[in-house]
Amino acid sequence: MHEMSIALSVIDAVVARALGEGCSRVTGIELVVGRLSGVAVDSLTFCFSAAARGTPAEEAELVIDEREGQGRCEACSAVFPVSTLYAKCPTCGQFRVQIESGEELLVKSITIE
Repeated sequence: MHEMSIALSVIDAVVARALGEGCSRVTGIELVVGRLSGVAVDSLTFCFSAAARGTPAEEAELVIDEREGQGRCEACSAVFPVSTLYAKCPTCGQFRVQIESGEELLVKSITIE
């Protein structure tokens, strides 16, 4: 389950930032997770509480903003939603699609005290 390693990495980064700012408690963490990132949001949410246990982020509220995938056809420049990394352009039928969003996995913000 790679979601546990992701949760641990997020907690490590957030706690390091909070301590670096001279704060002793993290009260909120906002993540952006693309639907094409390969991260199971339910599993990440479950793992988060275990990863945060015993850290300054133990009681932090986790908010996850899930982003839809979006692609742009390199042949006709059409922009459209995608649900897989291998998409077919609905306009011209080409498979030359550049994924523009949906692969994100980042810490958008943290709230510290």
